[in-house]
Amino acid sequence: MSALKPAMAQSTKMCWVGWAGNDADDSVHPFHADGIDLVPVPISTTELTNHYDGMCNGTLWPLYHDKAGPVEFHRTWYDGYHKVNTRFAEALAATAEPGALVWVQDYQLQLVPGMLRSLRPDLKIGFFLHTPFPPGELFIQLPWREALAEGILGSDLVGFQTPNGAANFARMAKALNIAVTGDKSALIFGERTIKIGAFPIGIDAERYESAAKSHDTAESSRDLRARLGQPHTVLLGADRLDYTKGIDVRLRAFKELLAEDRLHPSQVTMVQVAEPSRDRVDAYIDLRARVEQLVGEINGDFGRVGFPVVHYIHQTQDFDALMSLYRAANVLLVTPFSDGMNLVAKEYVASRYDETGVLILSQFAGAAHQLTDALLVNPYDIAGVKNAIVEAVNMSPSDKRDRMHRLRKSVTTDNVDVWATSFIQELRDID
Repeated sequence: MSALKPAMAQSTKMCWVGWAGNDADDSVHPFHADGIDLVPVPISTTELTNHYDGMCNGTLWPLYHDKAGPVEFHRTWYDGYHKVNTRFAEALAATAEPGALVWVQDYQLQLVPGMLRSLRPDLKIGFFLHTPFPPGELFIQLPWREALAEGILGSDLVGFQTPNGAANFARMAKALNIAVTGDKSALIFGERTIKIGAFPIGIDAERYESAAKSHDTAESSRDLRARLGQPHTVLLGADRLDYTKGIDVRLRAFKELLAEDRLHPSQVTMVQVAEPSRDRVDAYIDLRARVEQLVGEINGDFGRVGFPVVHYIHQTQDFDALMSLYRAANVLLVTPFSDGMNLVAKEYVASRYDETGVLILSQFAGAAHQLTDALLVNPYDIAGVKNAIVEAVNMSPSDKRDRMHRLRKSVTTDNVDVWATSFIQELRDID
């Protein structure tokens, strides 16, 4: 929701329709807070299991991330997904004023634009996908591929994180004979023209820079460095515990570098934050066991009493804690197998106001299209990841400054305001 605040600030009247966070009942009614009308949409426990745990996390999430995890297809999951999308579409139809602009967010609600179009053809509808959109040969495996594609095409404007995602969607829609190519970046679906484009999401860079410069952050980051034993270099990973993030890749790379004596445990330590995520899903349970086993092996083989080589944190970190970590870390490792954007990479860059630090970034993160001065790696290539870590640890101060200067220019220029306002303006301009 924070990413949408700039767009909200431009509107004289704004309404947010979202999950109420409670079981399906009538106890939560629309209310007003922080200048925004909020319309809760309740979802029952069974619906949440089928829609979110099932269809979203068991089917769409791994498929959209190039099968980085196991994919399952179940009719009951899709039925739950359809039911929840219907409820959102009906809530939007009942709430939106005539001719209003509606912006639907992400893969959990892909059917909503089409449903809403049928209910309220007077509305201007935008849809933004925060995840990658997969190659057509993956998407067409979905038994409900036409329904999902036609749902998205109920929009007037469809936005993706990268040009590649937009191109994948356009090719898929044409390959399924659902849409044909229109003028410029557009598809023709029935009698309607839908604009397709890339709108890479940014961050509130000023917020991160301001927090990084604060006295509290400076003190807490110094304290953190002291508690880590004042190593020469601190490597940081800060992710949700998700199989798409490549956490095990960077741990394996770090372990091999220590074993080969290319890094020494007295000079380098790693902090890995793995925030709890989807802990009811089997693939995530398995990943946690694998990551924690690797952490144990590294510390068992290379740690000393009172000086673990890897500090592993399986807890949610608040903003202040993350800022301390960003400022304490000399190197940030962002190694997803696939990622829509990855805002952690941008947050770290924004926090390096003194132009120190090195970013190691997967070429399969959406952010790699913008942050080209990072050390770009292929997370499937362990040798390449190892070489990048060594290069980052040994990089000269002048090279670090030059790279970080250019990274910061990108992050501060293409910020969250640009993302939100550019999408909203393009949607408004559609006839």
